[in-house]
Amino acid sequence: MEHRTLGQGLVVGAQGLGCMGMSDFYSDRDDEVSIATIHRALDLGVTLLDTADMCGPFTNERLLGRAIAGRRDSVVVATKFGNQRNDDGSFVGINGTPDYVRAACDASLQRLGVDHIDLYYQHRVDRTVPNEETWGAMKELVDAGKVRHLGISEASPDTIRRAHDVHPITAVQTEWSLWTRDPESNGVLEVVRELGIGFVPYSPLGRGMLAGRIRSLDELAPDDWRRRNPRFQGDNFAINLAIVDRVHELAAEKGVTAGQLALAWVQAQGDDVVPIPGTKRIAYLEENVAALDLELSVEDLERIEDIVPLGVASGDRYPDMSSINA
Repeated sequence: MEHRTLGQGLVVGAQGLGCMGMSDFYSDRDDEVSIATIHRALDLGVTLLDTADMCGPFTNERLLGRAIAGRRDSVVVATKFGNQRNDDGSFVGINGTPDYVRAACDASLQRLGVDHIDLYYQHRVDRTVPNEETWGAMKELVDAGKVRHLGISEASPDTIRRAHDVHPITAVQTEWSLWTRDPESNGVLEVVRELGIGFVPYSPLGRGMLAGRIRSLDELAPDDWRRRNPRFQGDNFAINLAIVDRVHELAAEKGVTAGQLALAWVQAQGDDVVPIPGTKRIAYLEENVAALDLELSVEDLERIEDIVPLGVASGDRYPDMSSINA
């Protein structure tokens, strides 16, 4: 697999794997199937494995720790803190206090079964704590050898700059796909490129919608988080499904799946971009990785722009957008 460099020196496979859905928010969870999928990802050259302490909660880090036991040297482990949850899954809130940063890191190290975290993200920005204090604690973790690289997720350009002043940011993680192109218009992509920071798009397949397999909400399990997502509700769903159909038509012309075309578009946005599509199944993993072989011409990119222009998706990305771009 091709490799790409995030920030000033974190080298990873050109496509990572989002592990969140293996333990939370979606249905049909099976740890053994998920571990087999992670192992297959490593065999295919995927090195960046992405999780967060809030996923499960806490169980996704344990799952990842089991999966990478004995293969630690070939893995770049990325995890996050900031979305604080109780053991029963209820949300406490966003926490960026220095004491919480330190405690969260130690807990993640224990659950993952590793002596250091390769990439440690501030998952969401705590508006009640000066970000310099949060990042001061994160820098201490690097100095202590517990963390190698630092990242931030769903932050505004100003917050990114302020954090970067405390300690160089290796990666910014934000939702970015054909139907979520906010980073192109809100200044995030611009500041990332200016500061030499890597970009890690999550949900590059539009939470599975762009893969073209979801035709009705009835296909989603009752506990599937997407049932509460504005883009999957009411008229928004119909509008967004029509977008997917246009993507599928272009993909069919090229002999690939809609998901592969959508991933190829994200991957074509720059050598500093490493998407982390999530899946629990080996077949879908292999389909996603195969998208790395799809090269889009200038004409292809122009046609995609015509059918999926900036801002075309209908509905907010989350039911509550208050913690986004903070």
